[in-house]
Amino acid sequence: MVNYKDLGLVNSREIFAKAMQGGYAIPAFNFNNMEQLQAIIQACVAQKSPVILQVSQGARKYANQTMLRYMAQGAVEYAKELGCEIPIVLHLDHGDSFEICKSCIEYGFSSVMIDGSHLPYEENVALTKKVVDYAHQYDVTVEGELGVLAGVEDEVSAENSTYTKAEDVEDFVKKTGVDSLAISIGTSHGANKFRPEQCTRNEEGILIPPPLRFDILAEIEKRIPGFPIVLHGSSSVPQDQVAIINKFGGAMKDAIGIPEEQLRQAAKSAVCKVNIDSDGRIVMTAAVRQVLVEKPAEFDPRKYLGPARDNLKALYEHKIINVLGSAQKA
Repeated sequence: MVNYKDLGLVNSREIFAKAMQGGYAIPAFNFNNMEQLQAIIQACVAQKSPVILQVSQGARKYANQTMLRYMAQGAVEYAKELGCEIPIVLHLDHGDSFEICKSCIEYGFSSVMIDGSHLPYEENVALTKKVVDYAHQYDVTVEGELGVLAGVEDEVSAENSTYTKAEDVEDFVKKTGVDSLAISIGTSHGANKFRPEQCTRNEEGILIPPPLRFDILAEIEKRIPGFPIVLHGSSSVPQDQVAIINKFGGAMKDAIGIPEEQLRQAAKSAVCKVNIDSDGRIVMTAAVRQVLVEKPAEFDPRKYLGPARDNLKALYEHKIINVLGSAQKA
């Protein structure tokens, strides 16, 4: 058993409370490798932002659970070396069983998500409560989910979205004891969050996705005032980066994300954690593709992963400053 406190990590309880009070959201950036992690820490230290290092089940398999523990510990020390001891959470994204959550807790995670949203309501309640009861013994915070997001990301897949029912949230939070709740108000997993027919086109011919359901969010806030809310599937899919991917041999068609101004609005509410994964993948892929096409003789991974890391840092700083409002909050 590895205690996350021995790795220098924190759980999400205190940083969520501060975020709600301050009207900003904590960035939850997914990572799979060293370059992504370096970029996250560099950006968060530069902007003095707290951060949630987010690991999907797929990323955990890819990176290895033991390696992840030391990477998280290394991230804490790296932040100190860069000159700012920022709060860092290591969080399991979309855990789908008690066993995976338990294993992550034993390997030093300070926060876990148990996603029972695909289950019948009472089964979701029972599974979430089981994880909460175990996690709280070790002061690990737990995120639950009500409602289903459409889209595909890693091992999470759903054909259609189901909005969170505001009338369920109070009962769910009370019965499970969760520390935060992921809700569905129109965000979606992956880079192709919406079908073209779901969108409208502006004068420039750019697809505009349907707006987030802020009415549902407001009703949820009324029913569980002061409770931390989480938005999944919140990448904005920067079109300039999609264009670079396609220019240099990619085939990303109809990639549409969540407008950043809507995420800014959400971050000023009870939404205190915003998940961003696809944007990082897109920016990284764009940089790698460009280098490999423009310099076909290049074979040193540092020469294409280095620019990818720099572009990721710039993306994360932009999100921290202009979207989430978490700069200078560490």
